[in-house]
Amino acid sequence: MTALTEAFASLFETNMGIRKGERIVVFSDTIRADEAPSPADADRRTRLLAVAVEAARFAGEAYGNAAFFSFPATAASGAEPPEELWRSVLGGRAVDQLAAEGLLPRLLAKEASRDEQARAEEIVLSRQEDVADVVVALANNSTSHTRFRALVNASGGRFASLPIFDPEMFFTSMRVDWHALAERTHTLARAVNDAEELLVTCPNGTRMRIGKQGRTAAGDDGILTEPGSFGNLPAGEVYLAPLEGTSEGVMVLEYASTRKLAVPLRLTVEKGRVIAIEGDEPYRQKLEQKFAEHADNRNIAELGIGTNDRATRPDNILEAEKILGTIHIALGDNSGFGGTVSTPFHEDYVFYRPTLTAVMADGIEKTLLRDGEPVFMSAAGKG
Repeated sequence: MTALTEAFASLFETNMGIRKGERIVVFSDTIRADEAPSPADADRRTRLLAVAVEAARFAGEAYGNAAFFSFPATAASGAEPPEELWRSVLGGRAVDQLAAEGLLPRLLAKEASRDEQARAEEIVLSRQEDVADVVVALANNSTSHTRFRALVNASGGRFASLPIFDPEMFFTSMRVDWHALAERTHTLARAVNDAEELLVTCPNGTRMRIGKQGRTAAGDDGILTEPGSFGNLPAGEVYLAPLEGTSEGVMVLEYASTRKLAVPLRLTVEKGRVIAIEGDEPYRQKLEQKFAEHADNRNIAELGIGTNDRATRPDNILEAEKILGTIHIALGDNSGFGGTVSTPFHEDYVFYRPTLTAVMADGIEKTLLRDGEPVFMSAAGKG
């Protein structure tokens, strides 16, 4: 068995808990004609597509019922994938009914109301036997924050999301001790859930006050073996949707998704939204374009805390946000994990050497990270 086939076996058996007779769909995306990725990123995306094809081939040979699907990359992470993928994963009968009731175009545009989303769930559940049991998303753009992913999970499908993945990660952050990671992650989640508010400060000038009232932090530990499981791979984070309108402060961005910024960008946040950007960096234009497309793209969508001690890469957001002792803050959509903002955009930014403080309802403060050093194991044990 080669190193890559060992990695595939670990993915499907340890992370996904594959069972006899289950249906598997692996999907990826291709570089669109109107994209202009850097040579390094184009190379990574080409390798990502190739490894997705190999993963599907391995699954078919090892477990018997696997399919591969690819499509031109969506406009951004958080945008819905095309109808053809919905049919491949959810089944044609359910998608036909979604279309017949006028729900499909609204779901694809992320314009469906909560009642419409609930009706879509009813339809897919009525055809639950058609839904893939295991979905592995090896696409460059993330489908984590989509109605598509939510419907897969609502129907009992297990969904692993590996956006911006580099195949080299199979031999680094994917070789973590999964049981130790799970214990560390859930200890931190309990400590975060004791808080009403979270404070973040970093040496680069970042300082944020984030409200958590009524929101629950979850742990992403990479063990996706239960029906309806969802998570990123490589895994290792605690995450929550901050209460809308409560985040205040300044975020100093040093990295985009796959590169270090030439000049840091300073984002000012008031009442849960970015109100200003400062800094002479080309990435600023992309953010301003996204903000112009939809006001909700300014939303402070997520606070996450990394827990993977094998993650090291700062230049790839998928791994960077899992680095033990970092935090990340996302903009845009949070409707898939406890928030109320639905928009076809979700982008994470990692912050290094953070001090993270949990503020309890009675005003008592507990330090969970100090200058990037995890202290939450001891903090969690103090009453």
